[in-house]
Amino acid sequence: MRIIATLALGAALLASAPAIAKQDRATAAEAKLTKALAGRVAGKPVNCITLSNIRSSTIYDKTAILYDAGGKLYVNRPRSGASSLDSDSILVTKTIGSQLCSIDMVRLIDRTARFPTGFVSLGEFVPYSKPPKEG
Repeated sequence: MRIIATLALGAALLASAPAIAKQDRATAAEAKLTKALAGRVAGKPVNCITLSNIRSSTIYDKTAILYDAGGKLYVNRPRSGASSLDSDSILVTKTIGSQLCSIDMVRLIDRTARFPTGFVSLGEFVPYSKPPKEG
């Protein structure tokens, strides 16, 4: 009887392992995002950012996309599809005009296999700037 209970417990732990790993990735990504924003102050969220200002983008697993626009960083926490965000993905954005907006959809492509892995529906962009120096 004791062996059966031990086997049942082991099976339950194995079944919950993917959920725990997913949560750990999101927690680690949140910590990395917090570190990237250290020393910056959040501004009022905006619906669009100008594409020509974007220098790079970074995906934080299951959490957010960080857009570097030079002096400002913009954090976008997708309205839907955030669970598909993976730092090994390529962002494919099809926009109309010169701005990336909260109504846009972003496809995710696996960097190695080059096949689609999901999509996200963008949310508002929260700007983060360094506070002005006093003195």
